[in-house]
Amino acid sequence: MKSLLIYFVFIHSLLAFDYTLKPEKVSEETHCFFGLPEVMDEHNNGNMVNSCFVNMGTSYLVIDSGPTYSYALQAYEKMKKINNLPISYVINTHVHDDHWLGNSYYASIGVKIIGSSVFKNESKVEMTRMQKRISQQAYAKTTQIFPTIFVKDEKVLDIDGKKVYIKSVNKKAHTNSDLLIYIPDGKIVFVGDLVFNDRLPSIRDGNLNGWLESLDKVRAMDVDFIVGGHGEIVDRTSIDMTYNYIKTLRDRVAMLLEDGEEIGDVVNMVKMEKFKDINFYDSMHRQNVEIAYRMLEWESE
Repeated sequence: MKSLLIYFVFIHSLLAFDYTLKPEKVSEETHCFFGLPEVMDEHNNGNMVNSCFVNMGTSYLVIDSGPTYSYALQAYEKMKKINNLPISYVINTHVHDDHWLGNSYYASIGVKIIGSSVFKNESKVEMTRMQKRISQQAYAKTTQIFPTIFVKDEKVLDIDGKKVYIKSVNKKAHTNSDLLIYIPDGKIVFVGDLVFNDRLPSIRDGNLNGWLESLDKVRAMDVDFIVGGHGEIVDRTSIDMTYNYIKTLRDRVAMLLEDGEEIGDVVNMVKMEKFKDINFYDSMHRQNVEIAYRMLEWESE
C-alpha cells in the first residue's frame, strides 16, 4: 500500500508543471518573481507577470498572486525557503486574470485577499482568458476567487507597526481598477500594469490621459523603488518606457485626428520607431494606434 502511494505521488509530480520560479531581491525586505516578456501560452503557462512579496516582520505581504493555483503554491514554497513566514494579505493590483488567479491557492490556506471595489461587480466567467491559453495540467485546481476586502479610495494596513497604503487610482488608467500599494518604510510602491518596462503596454482597457495622470502622481512620490506588473527594472527609471510610449502615442494620434486624418491612414503613419525593438512592437503597436484613435475621437465629441 505504501509503495502504491509513493507511486501516485511520483506520477503526480511528473504531471505537475514546474514554473522554475526564482525570487529576485529588490530591496532588503522585498523579493519578486519576474515574469517572462512573452504572451501567455502552453510553454510559459502564464509565467509572464510579476508577483512580489514583502517581509513585514512576522509575515509576508504578497502583491499579485499570479496566473494559477500551481504558480502561487510554488511561489510560496520559494518564499518559505527565504523565511518561513505566514502570509498576512494578498493584494491584487487590478482585474486582469494573470494577476489574481493564484488567489485560489492563497484562499485555500486562509489568506485574506484585497482588491479594488471594482471586483464587487465582477462575475465568474465560464472559461478565463488564462484557461484558454495554457495547459490543463498547469491550470489544475485553479478557480476564480475574487478579493473579499475591497478598496474604494484608500485603505491603510498596519502590519507589525509598518504602514501599507493601498490607494485606488480612481479613474480609468491601465484599467478601471488600478491600485497603488505604497510602503513608506521601504520607500517602495507597487503599481501593477501602470508600468511595463520589458514589452509594449496594451491600452485596450485603459484611458491614455488617465494613465499619464496616474504616472505623474507616481513620479512625484518619495520612493526609491517603483515595481510594475511586467519587467525587471524596479528603480525610478522603471516608469520611463511606459510613460514615453503612452505620451508619444497620445500626442501623435491627437495631432493627426485634429488634422482630419482617417483611422486607416493614422495606423500606417504613427510608426514610433523609437520603440520598434521593444517586445510586442510588431504584434501590438498598430492595434494600440487604432485603439488610441477611437478613444481620442470619442473624447473629442
